[in-house]
Amino acid sequence: MKISKELITGVIAILAIGLLVAGVNFLKGNSFFGGDDTYYAYFPNSGQLAPASSVTLNGVSVGKVMAVEFVPENDESEKVKVTFNISEDNVKIPKGSYIEIGSLDLFSKGMLIRMSPDLSKGYHESGDFIEGKVASDMMAQVKSYADPISQKLQVMMNSIDKMVTGISAFWDSTATSEIEGSLKEVKIAIKRFGNAAEEIEGLVATEKVKLSRILANVETITLNLKKSNEAVKKIVGNVESITDDLVTADFKGTISNAKETLAGINDVLAAAKSGEGTLGKLLGDDALYNELVKSNTELQDLLNDIQVHPERYIHFSAFGAKTKGVPLTNSEEKKLKELLDSIP
Repeated sequence: MKISKELITGVIAILAIGLLVAGVNFLKGNSFFGGDDTYYAYFPNSGQLAPASSVTLNGVSVGKVMAVEFVPENDESEKVKVTFNISEDNVKIPKGSYIEIGSLDLFSKGMLIRMSPDLSKGYHESGDFIEGKVASDMMAQVKSYADPISQKLQVMMNSIDKMVTGISAFWDSTATSEIEGSLKEVKIAIKRFGNAAEEIEGLVATEKVKLSRILANVETITLNLKKSNEAVKKIVGNVESITDDLVTADFKGTISNAKETLAGINDVLAAAKSGEGTLGKLLGDDALYNELVKSNTELQDLLNDIQVHPERYIHFSAFGAKTKGVPLTNSEEKKLKELLDSIP
């Protein structure tokens, strides 16, 4: 069977067209043979994202960006619409996930899929809109760190500039002359220190004999202390023996006896207070006190009467007459006379 040239040309043309379509499809970010899941996301800005950029999941490329379009909205807000596909059949995006535009490395931009851990809501279907966010790129992060540092450096440079200006203003001819004057004063002070050192050296030379005598006296004192060492040891030994005697003395027994004595005195006083015993009766019996007062009064009256009228009680007869009154012996008469003489 002979194949005509026209048939061969048609087949080649069909294959070329198919390869062209597949190549264009691949260049757009789709799989070579198509059939990928397509999704959409809105962002406030593109973040310098370009078509054919990679869509990654945990650092692995799972799709491509197909289109980046500016879309004006009815609510007067302007957004960027990004169309991307997922070429891996086993990658499903759970609901609640979001897409982030960020840096894949130091030089390229891409889209990063941030999977939601909650799988109970199901998965997005092809053609769904997924929430989009724009991550701050590396330059923005570096700028956020560098801006405060640059501001501090600028403030520091201003301070250094002011300090240099102040030093320049100070370092004029007047300051130079003041420094020269200060150096002259320093030289004069050093010279005075030298003179003072010479005077001190002369003083030490003149007082050297006195210092030798003082040191000799100190040496004599130390020798005397050394000789008196034995006597000091004896004194310390005597003091130690006295303290030992004091330590070994029966202070506890003495204190115990004193406590017992005080307890006995307290018992006697308690008994006297309650009216027990002779002392208690003397302290608490008013009748005995009244009797003593009465007896003292009667005795005083008797003594007064004897002093005024002794003849009522004592009678003397020179001729042996009959004795009247109470007869008394010689010793009794003597005691009565002494008693009368003692009465004022």
